[in-house]
This record gives sequence, structure tokens and C-alpha cells, in this order.
Amino acid sequence: MTRREFVATSALAAGGLATACAHPAAGLLSGGELPLYVGTYTEGKRSQGVHLLRMRRDDGTLRVAGAYDVGPEPSFLALHPNGRVLYAVNEVADFGGRASGAVGAFAIDRSGALTALGPRRATGGGAPCYASVDRTGRALLVANYTGGNVASFPIDEQGAIGDATAVRQHEGTGPRADRQERPHAHCILPDPTNRWAIAADLGADRLMVYRLDERTASLSPSSAVEARRGAGPRHLAWSADGRTLYVANELDLTLGVWRWDATAGTLARVETVVLLPKAAPEGTTAADLHLSPSGRHLYASVRGVDQLVVFSLEPETGQASRVQQIASSGRWPRNFAIDPSGRFLLAANQRSNSIAVFKIDARTGLLEPTGHTIEVPAPVCVRFA
Repeated sequence: MTRREFVATSALAAGGLATACAHPAAGLLSGGELPLYVGTYTEGKRSQGVHLLRMRRDDGTLRVAGAYDVGPEPSFLALHPNGRVLYAVNEVADFGGRASGAVGAFAIDRSGALTALGPRRATGGGAPCYASVDRTGRALLVANYTGGNVASFPIDEQGAIGDATAVRQHEGTGPRADRQERPHAHCILPDPTNRWAIAADLGADRLMVYRLDERTASLSPSSAVEARRGAGPRHLAWSADGRTLYVANELDLTLGVWRWDATAGTLARVETVVLLPKAAPEGTTAADLHLSPSGRHLYASVRGVDQLVVFSLEPETGQASRVQQIASSGRWPRNFAIDPSGRFLLAANQRSNSIAVFKIDARTGLLEPTGHTIEVPAPVCVRFA
């Protein structure tokens, strides 16, 4: 069952603490391993939707260390800047009798186990599919896919979230009647200055610029730019210097490159680069986008053809040149993550229920399969803690 199908029928009961079905192994925080969390689609079959994994620093191999019940469909995760709180959306259409999804905050203890910090909060729109935390740790930002809006939440000193301080509704449609019949907010990220937040709307073919007030965790509309018609902006990534915004356009399989003016809070188009050199089969869609820790390379995932695409970045202009396409070692690479050292990329292949590990060449940025995969049911989001 796809997200578009199950979200219409999913429901979420409010409240409750996160419960573990498996306790992390002893020595979880040893120096030889890195912890990471995986958000999944539970699809009404499982209660434990967030999985705790450990990655060996030397060879990238993974092991499962725990799994936690944080409510149904915990598809997307975000971490507090202090690394001690995990935020998980519940990508459902109904929460507490409202046409809304939910989001919750969960404290991370020394073993990696999760405990709820207060009640889950309504997101103000159905199917929340993305969350991010501002750089001060005071504001949580959420994009609601079926709601076609974005919301912001205050974060207290313990990392708990309050009710939404702002819910901003998007407007507009695109030429694809099957996917762009109304707004579909798909991502929201603070800019590097933390004065602004940018939202990508797949349905409206627009990038929305909001003024972000970190003190009150509020969003105020500022400006918007039009993407290519039918592009379907999905995920965003900032360049290392904060002057360029990269956009993975889901529907037309392109990478949008935009120049960012942090003083004025405006975007200007630089170029649009095709993700694949050849025409792709129907149903192929772009998904995730991440910058390497070095800032020299950009990575994208493409579903349907099930590939990872690597770009080399020109430091002065931010322009991108494709240097590699490689199979994702699974089906439907919905999301991926690069470890903090920049040595390994972990591809979450949703439809093959697996996460595949790739080694990254430090000089060229090219990917090489390690041959290691681990089974995780319907992985949707990977976050290193």
C-alpha cells in the first residue's frame, strides 16, 4: 500500500509513551559504532515504527539495536541540534478526529532508547511527510503533504513541543492532474542564517519563502518563486556556503539550482540539470537530496529506475555536473543518509525492505557498493544521531 492510499484511511490515537520491542544491546554507545534511527511505514501491520541501528565506523556494516512504538506511520524524523531529542511525524490523515497528522518529541537516553516528551501535536494538515529543526533548537517545522500547508511548533528547554504557533496554507496547482491537483507541501528547511525557512510545494510548483522567528517559532509569508511547470519540487539541500539552494524536482526528474540572497530573503534561478541522461520509464520519480560533509558533492535518489546520482559542485557558482549513476542495491530508494565522516552512504530502499551501504570516495565523491544490506521493513527516513 502506498502513502497516497493508506493515508486516507489511517487514524492515530493521541498520547502515550514510546515503547520498545527490543532493548539496545549493552555497549551501544561504544566508540566503534554510530547510532542512527530509521523511520518506516507501519501500514497497520506493526506498532514499532522507528528502528535504532548501529553502524560500524570502520566498514559501515549495520546491526539492529532496538525498535520503538511512536504511533503509526512514523515516516520522517528530525533531530534536535543537541542530539538528545528525536522528532517523528505520524503520516496519517486523521488525528484526534481532525483532518490532521501528528508529530511527537522523544527523548534519547544513553542507550539510544526513546521516551515520549509530552503529547503528540496536531500538524494542522494531513500526511505530514517532512520535519526539520531550526539551528537554535527552538522551532520545529513540518510540511503536510495532503494538507498542502506547513506548520511551526515551539520547542522548550527539554525538547518537548507545544501546539503549532503557525499553520500556513499554500495555494496553486500544476499541469499534472494526477499529482498536482492541489498544493502538496513536501519539505521545509531553515536557511543557514536561521532567519528564513524555505518550503517546497510539489503540487503548486513553487518554492515558498517564510520569515522565521526563532523566539516565537512562528512563520510569516515573505515571497515565492515558480519552479518549472510540472517539475514537482520535493526535497531541498543547501550548499556549504549557504549561497545556493538545490531542489530535487520529483516529477520532471531535474535538479533545480537557485541562488539565495539571505539579506533580502529571495531566490533566483541559476540552472536546471537533468538527473538522468536518458529518458526514464513512466513512474520514475526523484526522491531525496543530500550534500556531502565536504560540500563538494551532491547526491540524489531516483525511484523506479532505483538509482543514486552523484553531482560534482562548482564552488564559486554552485553549478552541478553529473559524475555517476549507480544502482541503489534495492527497490524504491525513498531516502538516504551520509554518515558524519562522509565515508558511507546508506540507501533506504522502501519496497525491498532494506538499507544498503555504499562507500564514498573522499576525492571523487563516487559511490561503491560494500555489498552489505540489512533488512528493515519499509524504510522511509534515515537519521544519524
